[in-house]
Amino acid sequence: MQQPNSEVIGFMANRRSVPAKTMSGPGPDESSIRTMIEIATRVPDHGKIAPWRFQRYSPDYCAKLGELFLQRALELTPDLNEDLQEIERTRFTRTPVVIAVMSAPQDHPKVPEWEQVLSAGAAAMNLLIAANAHGWDAQWLTEWIAFDEKLAEPLGVRSGEKIAGFIYVGTRTMPKTERDRPAIDDIYSTLGD
Repeated sequence: MQQPNSEVIGFMANRRSVPAKTMSGPGPDESSIRTMIEIATRVPDHGKIAPWRFQRYSPDYCAKLGELFLQRALELTPDLNEDLQEIERTRFTRTPVVIAVMSAPQDHPKVPEWEQVLSAGAAAMNLLIAANAHGWDAQWLTEWIAFDEKLAEPLGVRSGEKIAGFIYVGTRTMPKTERDRPAIDDIYSTLGD
């Protein structure tokens, strides 16, 4: 029998996302980001079709996107108060690094679209874990901007793609807190003997 890797088990048992709004700089450099992306791609990918891709937004572009988010939010909700306007304006400048994980399913005779979408979700989770393993704090969010068709082009969404989520990476400004987890008996069962 293989011996368990207690270091990895301990890391996974205690891994915790940190809210993007409680992060700041510093963040990973380009070399570290590329390594994290390489790790993110090590997911089930039946057919070897890579039904996902990663889009990083530069800090300057994040600021420009913030103005677009605010403009679009005001189109949708003209009476948005000042605090909520600031949230929209700073949505992508909360952390030094924001990476979109794009679900990019392809027509394939043996790999159903649903399986490809799940692979994109696995890639997003691997990116989150890779960021944590490199010592960074991170959070996976989608938020309304991921689903707004008018924001798709400025966010770099290509035809046939959907945003699986945004991975925010930085350094926490507050202590990590634990959240409630489901009781194992509520989510796990066995069928048969």
